[in-house]
Amino acid sequence: MVNPVSNATKVAAVQQSAPARQPAPAASAKPQPAITDTVQISAAAKNLQESTETSVQTSQEARSGDPQAQKLLAKEEAAQSATK
Repeated sequence: MVNPVSNATKVAAVQQSAPARQPAPAASAKPQPAITDTVQISAAAKNLQESTETSVQTSQEARSGDPQAQKLLAKEEAAQSATK
């Protein structure tokens, strides 16, 4: 059986207004530096990425100064010259 609640008090909603903000003067505003994010890839992901890249990508990286790509190209050239 359900009994109605008769002694409940009603609470009126109170609106609170936010304090008015005054705009900052433009002369004192300093430029904010650009936000940069950095991402670090795990060693396993790096190895996977290196193992799946094409020989063209490796050559481009070697020409741009990537030491790992330069070593890989040197190994491949040595292996080719040894098989000839």
